[in-house]
Amino acid sequence: MADGRGRAFIGSFTAAGGPGIVTAAVGPSGALTRLGALDAVPDPSWLTLSADGRTLYAVSETAEGAVAAFHVTGDGPRPAGREVPVDGSGPTHLSLFAGHLLTANYGSGSISAVPVREDGTLARSVAGVLRHSGSGPHPQRQQGPHAHQVQPDPSGRWAVGVDLGTDSVRVCAMADGTLVPHRETALRPGSGPRHLAFHPGGAYAYVLNELAPTLVVCRWDAAVGALKPLAEVPVLPGAPAGDAYPSGVAVSADGRFLWTATRGEDVLSVFAVGERGAALTPVTTVSCGGHWPRAVTVADGVLYVANERSGDVTWFALDPDTGVPRRGGSLPVPAASCVVVAR
Repeated sequence: MADGRGRAFIGSFTAAGGPGIVTAAVGPSGALTRLGALDAVPDPSWLTLSADGRTLYAVSETAEGAVAAFHVTGDGPRPAGREVPVDGSGPTHLSLFAGHLLTANYGSGSISAVPVREDGTLARSVAGVLRHSGSGPHPQRQQGPHAHQVQPDPSGRWAVGVDLGTDSVRVCAMADGTLVPHRETALRPGSGPRHLAFHPGGAYAYVLNELAPTLVVCRWDAAVGALKPLAEVPVLPGAPAGDAYPSGVAVSADGRFLWTATRGEDVLSVFAVGERGAALTPVTTVSCGGHWPRAVTVADGVLYVANERSGDVTWFALDPDTGVPRRGGSLPVPAASCVVVAR
């Protein structure tokens, strides 16, 4: 940025009093200072940046479901065209893959693909929608498919979708602008997978379960697009004291540590990663610094937590030897849902 400092963009739920997309300056220690807010789309609960950092994309997590693009300027994001319907309800996550913006639509249990133009703006309609099928044993949460996350694998060859409703992870390829199913990996019935993070080495992935407070360590084979579950590891020590709903997972850039957030318990769990990604060893749990942590982000040795119900974003310095977070401060953001840091 022109002033030599980075920027962070924070999504929020406008239906719960959130200000929309908040722009914050990132100080040398990772501290956030609010610069402004843009209420351009309802419920921009998940954000992602283009590779060059010039375009910001947001879901509109509503029953109708839409996405929007924003030009990133020194004064903050500015709308780059109108919202684009995704032909799916309740999009909770989005990512860029093979010239398209993909959304995981929780309500309709589907993945949508919107073409991205060369200038970063979006086409006026989706190129295609991949509709999931199936269910799980949970009587309220798994009556049908609920796609919760979709992202490219480290090789860029595959799109990987996590479905809470069907207890499965789907691997897809892009062909002529259409997502094509390649392989589906079943996880333990009733576990409710929510999010997945890859090890930077590219050979392992970690699936965070929402309905059971656990992580599944998986082997990832990019050559054939195959995910193989190896072990399921608890994210909380002992039995949860109350309702516990894991929400976010992140891995350090060097692959040595992994962190998860759990709502209800309002804690961050720290794991040491060994054997080139194949083994997780619990280190400790610490307070998330707020209530109902929805997402975690790690950037430049700082961990950021969007605490939805306490309405703030908390940042933590990370011990380089143990991975243990040390609270640095917080920024008030009502109904905060995610943080994206521009480098």
